[in-house]
This record gives sequence, C-alpha cells and structure tokens, in this order.
Amino acid sequence: MNDTIKIGIAGAGTMSSSMALIFVKNGFDTVVHVRSFASAERAEENIRTALSSDIESGSITEQEAEDLLSRIKFSMDPGCFRDRDLIVESIAENLEIKQNYWEQISQVVSDDCVLATNTSGLSINAISERVKGRNRFLGMHWFNPPHLVPLIEIIRGDETDDRSTALVREVALHLNKKPVLCKKDAPGFIANRIQYAILRECMEIVERGIADPEDVDAAMKYGLGFRYAALGPFEVADLGGLDIFYHISEYLNADLSNATEPQKLIRDCYKNGDYGVKTGKGIYDYRDGRDQEVLRKRDTLYKKIIEALY
Repeated sequence: MNDTIKIGIAGAGTMSSSMALIFVKNGFDTVVHVRSFASAERAEENIRTALSSDIESGSITEQEAEDLLSRIKFSMDPGCFRDRDLIVESIAENLEIKQNYWEQISQVVSDDCVLATNTSGLSINAISERVKGRNRFLGMHWFNPPHLVPLIEIIRGDETDDRSTALVREVALHLNKKPVLCKKDAPGFIANRIQYAILRECMEIVERGIADPEDVDAAMKYGLGFRYAALGPFEVADLGGLDIFYHISEYLNADLSNATEPQKLIRDCYKNGDYGVKTGKGIYDYRDGRDQEVLRKRDTLYKKIIEALY
C-alpha cells in the first residue's frame, strides 16, 4: 500500500509537520502544500526538531534523518496535489478558511482523491459545503502530539461514502495508529465529547470546594486514567457490574454538573489571558522553565504507556 498511495498534507504548523514525518517514516510518498517559503522553512525546522529527538534516543542515525527529510516535498502550488490519492488538511481551525481552501483544492485534485480534514471539532458537513465531490470528504482527526498519541478519529459526513472511509482507515492502520469511527457528524465527535464531559465535572468539583486541582488530577492519573489506559468506560462498567453502576447513577447523576456555558474557573483564566503552557500560566504556573519540564515528562510517560499498550 505504501508504494501506491500518494499523500498530500495541507499546512505547515506543528501538526502538519508531524503528520508529514509520520507518513514518510511509513513509506508514503508525501508532499506538503504551504503558503510561502517562510512556511516551508518553519515546517522543515519543526521536522528537524522532531528528528533530532529521534537521533538523541538512538532510534535513527543522522544520515537516516537526513534521508527522511529529503523525502518530504514542499510546494506553494496547489497543483502539487493533482496526482495525490489522499489529502489531509491541518490549516487554521476556522470554518471559512477551511471552506475556501477545500473549495479550491477539490477542483484541482482528481475525482478519486479522498479529502480529509484534521479539524478537532468543526462540522464536517459545514466544512464540505462547497467541496466538489462531497462523497469523498470526511474528518481524520489526529491528536497532539501526533507522533505519540495512537488514536485517529475518522468522522463521516452525511454524504461520505464507504470507499473513502475504508481508505482512511486502511492508511491509519498502516501508520500503526488506532482508528475509531464516528458514524455521524456530531459536535466534538467522540473523544472531545468525553474529554469535555470530564473537564466540566472536574471544574465543578473545584468550584464547589470538593477538592483542589492537584487532587483532581491525581485522582484521574492514578485511578481513572490508570484504568482507562487499559479498559474503555463500557468495559469498566461491565467488569464492575452494571447493577452497581445503575444504582449509583440513580443518585449521582442528579448531582453532576449540567453546565451549558464555560464555567467560572476556565472563564476567569481565559479573560486574564492565562491559557496554560503557551502563556506560562493556566490552572498551574509554568514559568521558570516548568513548561519544558512538563512537556518532557508528558512525552516520556506517553512513550512508556505506548510500549505497554502495544
């Protein structure tokens, strides 16, 4: 398959760069469409940074890294996608920008080319409104950092056909990823709906004074997170006994948060410009080098979990 499927990547950000590297590592012919020389340089620098980490770990040599980088082609011409079989777009998370981009690209590529957007929550149906051949359009949602997180969500639009869905799933499996199918276009798809339900209740716990953020995070990491790394929620319920879960839900569901707007804790952080690691402060303080420390720890733990799961 690697010898026949040709991949196009749209965008030059962190996600796009990482995806391009993953594709070439797995033998796919890959070209990246960028807006400018500066964008190409940024993408190449992102890829070099990722490769330097691989060199330091001993997983590849410097020569192998250079060979991989040389196989990633960059172009400012949308015509670079004319011979591609699958395009994966990861440009700005803005509906109008994505619609305009796909309206243009769907006219350039062949009628058989499958079109996938790496949106984390925008409507697949809405993005594809002006696409030529909406039957071949769908979501392919990667998770950050793409080179470590195994999950890929495949999201069907109302008109997505089985052939396009099957191709994206097959490609994901060849990348050694774990694809899941979201059968209909719903806000947040699968993972973000679950993630935000958890985050909403975590905020409720802190705002009601039940526990501090540190203890909420600890409960997740060493209890629920530990469990969910091995089992899904339905498997946990089956193993624990649905009768027990039923009786708990009789009294607990009524006390859980049903907030429909952003809660005070996250609203205050947002208004203060405290966005987390990217600004040096969020729920926690990431100044004085703690941001890099947290990221290194995250990546180290992710790698250990991946080794255990695979």
